[in-house]
Amino acid sequence: MSESIKTVLPESEIPRHWYNINADLPEPMAPVLHPVTHQPVGPSDLAPLFPQAVIEQEMSTEREVEIPEPVRDAYRQWRPSPLYRARRLEKALGTPARIYYKYEGVSPAGSHKPNTAVAQAFYNKAEGVKRITTETGAGQWGSSLALAGAMFELDIEVFMVKVSFNQKPYRRAFMESFGASCVASPSNVTEAGRAVLAQDPESTGSLGIAISEAVELAAQRDDTKYALGSVLNHVLLHQTVSGLETMRQLEQLDDYPDKIIGCTGGGSNFAGLAFPFLGERLRGGPATEFIAVEPASCPTLTKGRFAYDWGDTSHLTPLTKMHTLGSGFVPPGFHAGGLRYHGMAPQISHLTELGYIHPRAYGQLECFDAGLTFARAEGIIPAPEANHAVKATIDAALACRESGESKALLFNLCGHGHFDMQAYTDYLAGNLKEEAPSAAEQSMALAGLPTI
Repeated sequence: MSESIKTVLPESEIPRHWYNINADLPEPMAPVLHPVTHQPVGPSDLAPLFPQAVIEQEMSTEREVEIPEPVRDAYRQWRPSPLYRARRLEKALGTPARIYYKYEGVSPAGSHKPNTAVAQAFYNKAEGVKRITTETGAGQWGSSLALAGAMFELDIEVFMVKVSFNQKPYRRAFMESFGASCVASPSNVTEAGRAVLAQDPESTGSLGIAISEAVELAAQRDDTKYALGSVLNHVLLHQTVSGLETMRQLEQLDDYPDKIIGCTGGGSNFAGLAFPFLGERLRGGPATEFIAVEPASCPTLTKGRFAYDWGDTSHLTPLTKMHTLGSGFVPPGFHAGGLRYHGMAPQISHLTELGYIHPRAYGQLECFDAGLTFARAEGIIPAPEANHAVKATIDAALACRESGESKALLFNLCGHGHFDMQAYTDYLAGNLKEEAPSAAEQSMALAGLPTI
């Protein structure tokens, strides 16, 4: 096996198609329902929010979806991203495991999010849209859409969850540098935001609230659409460019993963890496294990209910069947802001129910500890979100040390921690704590699920 550290591909090998796992599902997913009639939604129901091309992708069952040339051209700025062999981490852990990580932190926004932001901006621009509204948690999605808006000359309005807005001021500066506007959510800009503030003036916000605000604005103007950075089928589809590249890179190394690991908030990071490999398994390929890692403070897959729920707090969005903590759930303000969402991608939820994906939950302190172990070995400080995948990978590597097995472990390092140094400062000073929601809080939020 090659002794190289980094495996790179030329720009000519950027995939020409995204992979759609809907084509290979052993059982079809539950339909998306209209929030009022509870009947399956059609393209016309989604038209006020999304461009037609995106709606078609959301409902597609074609295995391959062509990547438009303008999108591939924009991808060339950072794609193909490198695949690293974590040899120094392997040595530090004393493990026979072969640890690989796909590094999406090389994108201009510092994460995997531009893979779909660029695509959604392109499709909106092609249909004459002038403005896009969105939400963001940690700010990686808002940063990516701001970048894509600058590329395609679109106005971008971002509602950023208030706790992250206060924790990460440089994310706001990043968005504004690319011409986007960024508002702390809940805000006084929308009826949805004002309603939350009326009940709780000190609300720290949630992704569900921020989605409500963004959707409300998008529905008010014909020249405006809404964009989502995770959860929905078309978003996960766009992210598979990462996994498809990784398959080619591992072919060059003559290796194949025994375990694939990713952090999960809404699911796009995990799915982008895992779905092309999971598709191979569904078609009779190797029995790779797929591990989705979430925060114990927002345990959607491990403690949520698989049920129909709204994607937002104000119940403006369609109903999807997913693992959920309830649309009214407001997670604690832990530092992995990108993972603070009450629901999980329907595709990931469906495959978890079928037994193909195995979820785990970790507290933020053990994840920061794992992140520092990784950083001191590999020289990259991960984003707090990615630390969850790092923690699970280290656990798997230590299990190999105990068993003596040399398994191939692959995870997605979805971003860097350059905008998150306050979180590391707080951790090193001993100022971080675990903030798990109570059973009563979870029960109360789940009590609000719709009756279908």
